[in-house]
Amino acid sequence: MRVVASLPTDDWKETARLARAYEAAGYDSLTTAELAHDPFAPLAVAATVTGRVTLATAIAVAFPRSPMIVAGQAWDLQANSGGRFSLGLGTQVKGHNERRYSTPWGPPVERTREYVQSLRAIWRTWETGEKLDFKGTHYSFTLMTPEFSPRPTGLPMVPVTVAAVGPDMLRMTGRIADGVRLHGFCTRKYMQDQVIPRVGEGLAKSGRDRARFRIIGGGFIATGPDADAVREKFEWVRYRVAFYGSTRTYQPVFQTHGIEELGRKLHQLSVAGKWDIMAREVPDDVVRLFAAVAPYKDLAPAIEARFGGISDEINLTLPPATPEGLMKELLADVKRIPTPFAG
Repeated sequence: MRVVASLPTDDWKETARLARAYEAAGYDSLTTAELAHDPFAPLAVAATVTGRVTLATAIAVAFPRSPMIVAGQAWDLQANSGGRFSLGLGTQVKGHNERRYSTPWGPPVERTREYVQSLRAIWRTWETGEKLDFKGTHYSFTLMTPEFSPRPTGLPMVPVTVAAVGPDMLRMTGRIADGVRLHGFCTRKYMQDQVIPRVGEGLAKSGRDRARFRIIGGGFIATGPDADAVREKFEWVRYRVAFYGSTRTYQPVFQTHGIEELGRKLHQLSVAGKWDIMAREVPDDVVRLFAAVAPYKDLAPAIEARFGGISDEINLTLPPATPEGLMKELLADVKRIPTPFAG
């Protein structure tokens, strides 16, 4: 199993320091998320101070950016990292696109499919010199002159992973993308009953094997050196379950377990603005559906029980103050867990 750590995006000196430390500890990949800061620039910093780990956006919001702009950013990160970059994309929801980014909303599944296809068309043009001629419903790219084309790199094409929640987007990732980034609001049963079959349908249409497709995430991890630390993280997961569970988009996960009433109650509390009491409504047994829960000494078996056989890559960002020897030991134990992804 591949193990990922998240990098800070607000302090690039700290980004550089942690990138070095996490690589030395044995992490497989370092990621940035697009929240309050740009996710690409910190990875450029990390690329200059590391030499082994892969670097990925998890995720960058797609639609407010032209695929041509993202193609250039991804190309430069791939070239300057020596082929270690992976592009993770997500759509965000309609409200954020329209009201935060002032970006017109359209059919997200079909638009994402064209987004990925157009990126690859642009990259092929830059690498091989073939004429750029991508024409779709949502995107069209037909002009590329030599002075605007970067030099070929001789590196593999940038892998593209896509965040997916609904069945249609899951199918699309299986058909088009190199991997899927699952939301933390997933249970093992939901992944087995819904995610794997939908992704499998997409893979079948593309004629690809599951062993060549990466499944990333799909839950939370509540861990720490002792029971008190685990309990603190457990409560953090409880709040995340309440927060995401209050959104109607995620109700199918509750439905898988026959606890739709909890989702309705959480939604009513969110509408009433009672965010401070929502977590109280989520029982311990429901929290455990969403997370691997264990102290460090029992962590690897807990992760295997929760994610094993489904997820190929998980985020286990240990506190920077964790002793280096302990961090290396914990990561080595988790990385020994077998996964379906073969490369």
